[in-house]
Amino acid sequence: MNYQQTTDYLFTRLPMYSRIGAAAYKADLDNTIRLCNELNNPQNSFKSVHIAGTNGKGSVSHMLAAILQTAGYKTGLYTSPHLKDFRERIRVNGEMIREQFVVDFTERIQALVDEIEPSFFEITVAMAFDYFRQEQVDIAIIETGLGGRLDSTNIITPEISVITNIGWDHMAILGDTLEKIAAEKAGIIKEKVPVVIGEILPETESVFTNTATAKSAPLFIATRQFHAMEWKWENHQIIVEVAEEHKTDHQFFQLDLPGLYQAKNLLTVLQTCNLLQGKGWKTDLPIIHTALKQVKKFTGLHGRWDIIHQKPTVVLDVGHNVDGFQQILKQVEVTDHRELHIILGMVKDKETSAVLGLLPPTAHYYFAQAPIPRAIDSTELQRNAAEFKLKGKAFMDVNLALKDARSKAHPDDLIIVCGSVFLVGEVINQ
Repeated sequence: MNYQQTTDYLFTRLPMYSRIGAAAYKADLDNTIRLCNELNNPQNSFKSVHIAGTNGKGSVSHMLAAILQTAGYKTGLYTSPHLKDFRERIRVNGEMIREQFVVDFTERIQALVDEIEPSFFEITVAMAFDYFRQEQVDIAIIETGLGGRLDSTNIITPEISVITNIGWDHMAILGDTLEKIAAEKAGIIKEKVPVVIGEILPETESVFTNTATAKSAPLFIATRQFHAMEWKWENHQIIVEVAEEHKTDHQFFQLDLPGLYQAKNLLTVLQTCNLLQGKGWKTDLPIIHTALKQVKKFTGLHGRWDIIHQKPTVVLDVGHNVDGFQQILKQVEVTDHRELHIILGMVKDKETSAVLGLLPPTAHYYFAQAPIPRAIDSTELQRNAAEFKLKGKAFMDVNLALKDARSKAHPDDLIIVCGSVFLVGEVINQ
């Protein structure tokens, strides 16, 4: 097989959560363990940081990878899903996995795939671990796919576990209360491995403290050690003033990831870097300052308040649940604009009504859908939105929606494409 044939095989032969939803979710680690056993357990050959959370885990993963790369470490990065190219999921020092490795790996394990029928995600996790071993990375940042306890990535024993936050997402799989969702995320906490919690809620704090205590895992709440005092929004970049507990000097961090929500993620990153430094990793302040100004360049991160056009301003944001949309709307409030245009597409297993109820009726709407089975039909989304007094046309393709929005927008207007990672991934940058 060549590379195109290989990715076609991976996307079509294997159950893929991003396409079909819960039917692709394997509620155990058996296949991942079997795959990695066949590969002589590559996950044991490198150090790692394991990151879970409802929102922010991708940004935190990329920031940490940028910091470790800047410090001179050969750094692996495993994230999901991808926007445009499958290889975005697996990187070393920002460079995507080689096409030939994808081909060779898939051919090598094809007989086992036929025997145990793993999911797409289980295969990609094993591929990432095998690639990181071959590349002899010093450390890898590993982002969970869904949940934590039964996520395929949860066969590693990391240097540090990180849980960014807990919100309402994937309730059909993870549970219908914040406590249940937190318990699934807390499943990444390992025996005596320090754990960083980015944000806590009254409903979730006891879940984390009880799990950490049971595992003898030192627990650190980032927002109790670090405080975002002020922020400035300049030239589509955010500058955050941070105070650290028991220190008089404040630090000012400039981030090339412009969303205001990155201020919260920054605190989680700083707490994690403190712990890494305590374990002997070079993650001191000068390195952090340098890295955070160039996260996109170092790691290839896109889709987080990603400005792809000016006059009118066109922004891509992969926010797709209630918490994500709340953050997008806060960003809209501080972004200068005349009128707001929202190109919206969602998938079927999200809290559609809860999201639609947040959105402003005064905006212009363009309802679209990504070309995956999970996508809500754009006309159905249009009908649902009308119940919340959100009005607009329906489009089969996001690029047609964007073309229409740009033709109608004033140069001082703001256009946002959001609601689904897969919708954002279909946008052809113009």
